Amino acid sequence: MLSFLLCKSKSNVPRIVARAASTSTSSPTTSNHIATPTSAGPTPSTPVVGTQAPNHASTWSTNQRTRPTAGSGPRFEQTAMQLQPNPLSAMAMIAEEPIRVVDGRKAVCDGGGGPLGHPKIYINLDQPGARACGYCGIRFEQRHHH
Repeated sequence: MLSFLLCKSKSNVPRIVARAASTSTSSPTTSNHIATPTSAGPTPSTPVVGTQAPNHASTWSTNQRTRPTAGSGPRFEQTAMQLQPNPLSAMAMIAEEPIRVVDGRKAVCDGGGGPLGHPKIYINLDQPGARACGYCGIRFEQRHHH
């Protein structure tokens, strides 16, 4: 059985609060606990499992939680996750970047220079294959001269 109480909210606006009537005699009648019936209303749907980023389907770290479970808990309970930003994965964007071919044995990377770059580093290209910059992930490879 439900009873309705007239309460004032923080802004002094009256509102109606549904309160479940207690059937046991041991509980006090002055309890401030507000209960909602669980079987009367529809059950909440399970969250839709989406991708981690629009261009990357899975997690990229072993200790990373998937996107629907990462936004759970009391901090996010009134947050509409479908309205939150869903940025592209930087790993997938760097993987699409073409490998830069260099004539010499050393490549120089400064991340584009200026205030948005990173400190200038030199990458040794003596070993075969592409080598990535430790800061930005851009890959460099030595041009074959034979």
